[in-house]
Amino acid sequence: MDKALLQRLLTGGRGCNVMMKTLAKYHLGQVVRHKKHPFRGVIFDVDPEFSNTDEWYEAIPEDSRPIKDQPYYHLLAENDQSYYVAYVSEQNLIADYSGEPVDHPDIPDLFGPFQDGTYPLHFQLN
Repeated sequence: MDKALLQRLLTGGRGCNVMMKTLAKYHLGQVVRHKKHPFRGVIFDVDPEFSNTDEWYEAIPEDSRPIKDQPYYHLLAENDQSYYVAYVSEQNLIADYSGEPVDHPDIPDLFGPFQDGTYPLHFQLN
């Protein structure tokens, strides 16, 4: 994981828009799946609305482009072939109730051991 991103998460610095659990459908440490693509991941940050580049947004085919005015989630994601960080709109996620942990190598940097279907945070939120 990018050390600068980890530092922002730990200190609540600029770029770390953690939303209250009650405002977003999903919460930090929760395991989710993409509705259309074969990957799943652990939520490590939430933006209250789209907060990526216009180039990133416009690269999505127009007929499947999600609306910007909704929460967007940063995931430590995995698929059958690799691990990566994903940025996904709320409308494209569903909760993962498989009970299976996500095997992303950066999870221990942010979370404690997988328990009861979720990952507890290693740090306190402000």
